Amino acid sequence: MPKKWTGNLVGKMHNHRITNKMLADELGCTDRWVSAVLNGHRESSNAEQQFNDAVNRIIEQQNTTE
Repeated sequence: MPKKWTGNLVGKMHNHRITNKMLADELGCTDRWVSAVLNGHRESSNAEQQFNDAVNRIIEQQNTTE
């Protein structure tokens, strides 16, 4: 079962057109691992903080290139 934070993060990703691949590239991992975490199949002790920080960095990059 996915954790609540993953739903919030996926919604934020959707609103900013961020793909799992983009998030994986920012995190330095595979998009399969990102998908597994977001779907509740894998856990990481600090994934929530890492994922949120990475998404925020991508959004910041998007805002500076617009």
